[in-house]
Amino acid sequence: MNSNHFKVEIENKIAQVFFNRPEIANALQMEAWIEMQTVFETLSKDDDVRVIILAGEGKHFCAGIDLELLMSISRLKDISCHGKRSEKVREIIVTLQQTVTVIEECSKPVLAAIHNGCIGGGVDIATACDMRYCSEEAYFTIKEIDLGMVADLGTLQRLPKIISPGMSAEMAYTGRKVFGPEARNIGLVNHCYSSKKTLMEGVVQIASTIASKSPLSIRGTKDILHYSREHSVVDSLNYMSTWNASMLLSEDLTEAFQATVEKRQPKFDN
Repeated sequence: MNSNHFKVEIENKIAQVFFNRPEIANALQMEAWIEMQTVFETLSKDDDVRVIILAGEGKHFCAGIDLELLMSISRLKDISCHGKRSEKVREIIVTLQQTVTVIEECSKPVLAAIHNGCIGGGVDIATACDMRYCSEEAYFTIKEIDLGMVADLGTLQRLPKIISPGMSAEMAYTGRKVFGPEARNIGLVNHCYSSKKTLMEGVVQIASTIASKSPLSIRGTKDILHYSREHSVVDSLNYMSTWNASMLLSEDLTEAFQATVEKRQPKFDN
């Protein structure tokens, strides 16, 4: 896959996507945000991919929005009409929000492997992933508050559904750094590894386990988890019954039973 700001490697049904702007801590300007959307939309439809790992090249995971993009937004102050100025700002925000939401909407599970800085927009991106893992030196900071801004790409909407609302508020109000061990303790990450090397090894192992499962069932599980997060138990059970009525009697189910009888690992088609 051709990409200017990301490195994408696909092997053994696992796509590893790396932010690839290490010279500026993987901060993203508009072109890179749009490119991220294209990457995940493409991988979502790629039958050779069953799970995705998102990580960063260089020293940091992701420093969020780069100064070039912030400066371009600030120049909109030159538009004299308040209504037109606000309309343009909102248009940019909605565009950026969608580049993050595609990660959440990706049909494949997305595992974030976070080392060192996960800053500002990097937190927006991390919270849109299905699971988060980090190294001990990793830190998470909702940096927007120190810039006189309100985080607007999804952190304030998703983070309180991952960790407690009180801890979410503390992070958002203070902008303080939450390091790896604390991130694990508050449930922001599933596991905290001793180094970037062990982080990547551990996440690849988890991704390999996921990739070995029925791809139809994995996609369905992600769909059900997301639906259930936003709906009542009654509504979610009804949605579940409809999903399984159409998907349960699949070739993957037959293969899983046959593999159990034959005492072998199942082999699922894409």
